[in-house]
Amino acid sequence: MYSLARSLLFRLDAEKAHGVALSALDMAQRLGLAAHLGKGGVEDPVTLMGLRFPNRVGLAAGLDKNADHLDALGALGFGFVEVGTVTPKPQDGNPRPRLFRLPEAGAIINRMGFNNAGVDHLVERVRRSRYTGVIGINIGKNLTTPVERAVDDYLYCLRKVHGHADYVAVNISSPNTPGLRNLQFGEHLDQLLGSLREEGLALDRATGRRVPLAVKIAPDMSEAEVALVAQSLEANGVDAAIATNTTVSRDAVEGLPGAEEQGGLSGRPVFEPSNTVIRALRRRLPDLPIIGVGGIDSGAAALEKQEAGADLVQLYSGFIYRGPALVGECVRALQARHMGGA
Repeated sequence: MYSLARSLLFRLDAEKAHGVALSALDMAQRLGLAAHLGKGGVEDPVTLMGLRFPNRVGLAAGLDKNADHLDALGALGFGFVEVGTVTPKPQDGNPRPRLFRLPEAGAIINRMGFNNAGVDHLVERVRRSRYTGVIGINIGKNLTTPVERAVDDYLYCLRKVHGHADYVAVNISSPNTPGLRNLQFGEHLDQLLGSLREEGLALDRATGRRVPLAVKIAPDMSEAEVALVAQSLEANGVDAAIATNTTVSRDAVEGLPGAEEQGGLSGRPVFEPSNTVIRALRRRLPDLPIIGVGGIDSGAAALEKQEAGADLVQLYSGFIYRGPALVGECVRALQARHMGGA
């Protein structure tokens, strides 16, 4: 069924098709059909970061930037849904077109630029949602905020979302906001994480509710750079790593139509780079929860991501190419491994 829908959607501009597909999911949810599309709802509970996840497969940030479709996406059987990236003030993002498919590689290039309706809009949408599962809220900085003042934007968003998120994800790895990836290393990263951890703990104490902090990192790092990031994550008491964001490399898609477009490349080409980062993180931080994301387009790929060291996995590009049935396929594959059947 989804293959037919995809053939029609892929005739549209990628960003327009994205909107149409989400509207269709909203309609399916209102009709009570969304749960059947995902073929999920499989129980494979795990507790990480002090949170109970009903299963190990989540939706990555970026697909629902404003939490406008949280109920519909949550009904597909995901164990958790991450919304955002959200910034303090609304922003339009980069000029269109800014989203491109590379179907031969099962890949997507985006240079969206944190287009979103602002943190107040997202918080209101989460507040009104009926979704009762685990919600992650991914936060970032506005384009107009200088990198040296980025911590102000992250703190502002943290204060706004703390009462509505089960965990907060700090996005310092998008390639589409100039200078953002500079925050991943050394003094910049320690200053940012130290400030966020201090504020997070203060908010936890004030509300009597602990909200874990996760950090989303890039795949375009050397072994030495991963070691530096791991050192900062451990030193600042971060609760989890999300590995990884999109890549700026084009080695895996060189010569394909659209490969020359600027932006972050996701999907199958980032599968092994993200696994490499996950393995390196796991060697250095054996007890840190890792959410593995990048190129999962089958149950077998989800298993391989977990074998690399991920505790949970997230879908994005594979979900676009395979449709909602991928959710249940991945959940069942990981459940079988966990239960000793694979």
